[in-house]
Amino acid sequence: MIRLGLIVNPLAGIGGSVGLKGSDGAETIAQALALGAEKKAGLRTLQTLQRLAPLKDQCQFVSCPGDMGATWLAQAGMTCSLLDLPSTDGRQSTRDDTLSAARLMLDEALDVLLFAGGDGTARDICSVVADQLPVLGIPAGVKIHSGVYGITPVASAEVICQLVNGGLVDIREAEVRDLDEDAFRQGEVRARHYGDMRVPMAGHFIQAVKQGGVEQEALVLADIAATVQQEMDDGCLYLIGSGKTTQGILAEMGLDGTLLGVDAVLDGQLIGRDLNEQGILALLDVYPQRQAVLSVMGGQGHIIGRGNQQFSRTVLTRIGRDNILLVSTKTKITALAGRPLVIDSGDSQFDAHWAGTMEILTGYQDRILYPVG
Repeated sequence: MIRLGLIVNPLAGIGGSVGLKGSDGAETIAQALALGAEKKAGLRTLQTLQRLAPLKDQCQFVSCPGDMGATWLAQAGMTCSLLDLPSTDGRQSTRDDTLSAARLMLDEALDVLLFAGGDGTARDICSVVADQLPVLGIPAGVKIHSGVYGITPVASAEVICQLVNGGLVDIREAEVRDLDEDAFRQGEVRARHYGDMRVPMAGHFIQAVKQGGVEQEALVLADIAATVQQEMDDGCLYLIGSGKTTQGILAEMGLDGTLLGVDAVLDGQLIGRDLNEQGILALLDVYPQRQAVLSVMGGQGHIIGRGNQQFSRTVLTRIGRDNILLVSTKTKITALAGRPLVIDSGDSQFDAHWAGTMEILTGYQDRILYPVG
């Protein structure tokens, strides 16, 4: 089950059809409405949702009341849980409504936050969310200079479809940019960078490939190892799980780890080798900053419960889901043919709580988003 948020800016793009070159500000909106402009952001959102409707049993939505979300989900035949916000039906929504919705979304354990709007909406979302969760824009504004939107509403839906169906979906930082509308109306293009957000994108084989498009495993493993090593923080305990991929990380660091065991690394040094559950828990008592590096089991897709039972439910709870780094080649993920990754801790309730999506490091600074079932 993929958990999605949805925020719609109902007034996004309202100035476009009447030649106002934007929709920012109450005066512009009032002028657009006086000129007979119609709200179209909701209809563009509906295009996205209608494409997702066949997957409604695999998607769980959280949204805003009325035309900021729930109205369009209902029209697409989909249900949602509502944020504790006043409805904008009967009044014009404002950027404060968007900001309030974005803040509440941060508490909803979302896999992806969908939002419909233009560059102004992206700015508002970015000011709250930043890089705290993946976002994907549904293009509905006059000017779309930010890299966080699909090229069309249906294209945005296709990314979610690939994610739900277990396709390769990269997760990358994209810029949020916005034009100075007043300058634009005078014929001057003046764009400003307002920040970056993490965006799921249709995956490609782009790292360490031959011309034929097939990964060279040795090169990819070296790329993964180099990235992990570069991103290691001083004072952080790294628990390196079993497998050839994770063994490659230790080899890249010049450390003699165990292929089938759990090793502990701190500040570039091996401080624990072939640890059992109790050994891991003892280290967690000492080091409050920690991360587990786990690989994906080829063919089956297990990340917990096959050869790494040292990562028990107790250990995983202590480490925390947000402190799990998954590593794998894209070839191994593709071989799963869309099947989700598997957590088999022995506690079905715990496993269900950890379901959703997780990022996987698949090359040098290259990550994908993939479902965990």
